[in-house]
Amino acid sequence: MSLTLDLTGRVVLVTGGTKGIGLGITRVFLAAGATVATCSRSDVEPVAGTTHHVCDVRDAEAVAGMVDAVVGEHGRLDVLVNNAGGAPYAMAADASPRFHDKVVGLNLMAPLVAAQAANRVMQAQPTGGSIVNISSVSATRPSPGTAAYGAAKAGLDSLTRSLAIEWAPRVRMNSVDVGLCRTENTDDHYGGDDGVAAIERTIPLGRMARPEEVGHVAAFLASDLASYVSGARVECHGGGEPPVFLSAVTG
Repeated sequence: MSLTLDLTGRVVLVTGGTKGIGLGITRVFLAAGATVATCSRSDVEPVAGTTHHVCDVRDAEAVAGMVDAVVGEHGRLDVLVNNAGGAPYAMAADASPRFHDKVVGLNLMAPLVAAQAANRVMQAQPTGGSIVNISSVSATRPSPGTAAYGAAKAGLDSLTRSLAIEWAPRVRMNSVDVGLCRTENTDDHYGGDDGVAAIERTIPLGRMARPEEVGHVAAFLASDLASYVSGARVECHGGGEPPVFLSAVTG
C-alpha cells in the first residue's frame, strides 16, 4: 500500500477557501490532485485551478444551493472542509446578544448546516464521503476576549463526535483543533514582527503553523489513509501552550 496522498478524482468543497488557513487547505488539496470548489461571502478571484461560489454559510438555503451547484458541475461531492469561521476580539460583558449570536452562528451553526447539505449527497454515493471541521484550541482552553468563539468551537468538536455516530458508516466526521497560524493578517493582529516573535517563543515548536500544515492534516483526514478515523479531534498546535506556572518558576 502506497502512503502517497492521492486525491485524484475527489471533489472537495472548502468554505472560506480563498485566504488564510483556508487558502492553505485549498492548495494542499489541489496539489493532491483533487477538484476543489471554494466559497466566501464576496465575489473574489478564484484560486487557480478551482471554482468559486459566493455564499454566506450562515444561510441554509444558500448553502444548499451551493452544494447542489457543486454536484451539478462535478457530479459528486466527496469532501467538505468546514473552514469558514472566526471572531473579532470583544470582552463578553461588553458584547451584545446579537454579536454573540453571529459568532456562534458562523462557528457552530454554519458548519452544521453545510454538513447537513453535504451529508445528503454523500449518503447517496456508493463511496460515501468525509467531512473535516476546522476547529480551534480555543475549544479546550479559556478564550478571554473570544469567549463565544471558544464555546462555539467546543460545540463544533462535540458536534463532530455525535455526527460521526449518526452518519456512519457512509460518512466520516473529524475535526482539527488549530493553534496559532501565520497568515496574511498575523502581523497586524499581533503588532508586527516583534509581537509575533514574542508569541512564537511560547510555542514548543518555536513558530506558528503555516496554513498548508493545517491543510496537510485536513487532507490526511479526508483521504483513504484515514479510512478508519472518524469522530476524532486532531490537535495541530505545535505542542500546545506550556503551563503558565512554568514561566513563573523559570522566569
